[in-house]
Amino acid sequence: MAVETYPHTERSMARAHIVQGRVACRGVVFMPSGEAPRGVGAACKRVLDFAVAGALLVALVPVFLVTAAMVRFDSAGPVLIGQDRIGRGLRPFRIYKFRSMVADAESMRESLLHLNEAQGPTFKIRNDPRLTRIGSFLRRSSLDELPQLWNVVRGDMSLVGPRPPFAHEVEHDLLRQRARLRFAPGMTGLWQVCGRSNLTYEAMVRLDLRYVRGWSFLSDLRILLRTIPVVITGKGAC
Repeated sequence: MAVETYPHTERSMARAHIVQGRVACRGVVFMPSGEAPRGVGAACKRVLDFAVAGALLVALVPVFLVTAAMVRFDSAGPVLIGQDRIGRGLRPFRIYKFRSMVADAESMRESLLHLNEAQGPTFKIRNDPRLTRIGSFLRRSSLDELPQLWNVVRGDMSLVGPRPPFAHEVEHDLLRQRARLRFAPGMTGLWQVCGRSNLTYEAMVRLDLRYVRGWSFLSDLRILLRTIPVVITGKGAC
């Protein structure tokens, strides 16, 4: 299954109200999110991110080169693509991926809207016709996301955190997106180990809020360990 997001013709903000100290948003009531990592916890998380991502960037150079060659010779278009996402504190940043779709995938999206199988601001099509021959493999194996290690080294992202949203997703659901983006977006997270693209938008958001409220350094380590079999099996990949 290929997953993308698309902008709505009407820009909307999440509607919310306060109910006895709790926040109700789109029919879901939840307690205010936990605080972002500070002090020793924040330092440990950043050291882990920088050390692991930096080491992987060096160790996986052969994998980068082989993947880049597969993308280059499989179909016309750039090897890497950049996407504008929203990061910690609602700050925009640019995320990088190996291209898994045809070069004109964006222009084709409008004609495929009638095939959308998702609700909310996400766009999902099983067996998306825009995927290249190698694209399905890249997504199933998560190889398309390897360039995000550079985002982690730069500090735009973390190894573990909420899924990095598009701007229109934040506009669609501002209150909850602001709460989950108290943390830097992650290459993996609870959403990754609990279903990936098989999850609905609501399920992804709830898992991210659960992660934010219950964060600890040990929880990051557990999620990283759980990510390994998920990536190997390709379970829930788009």
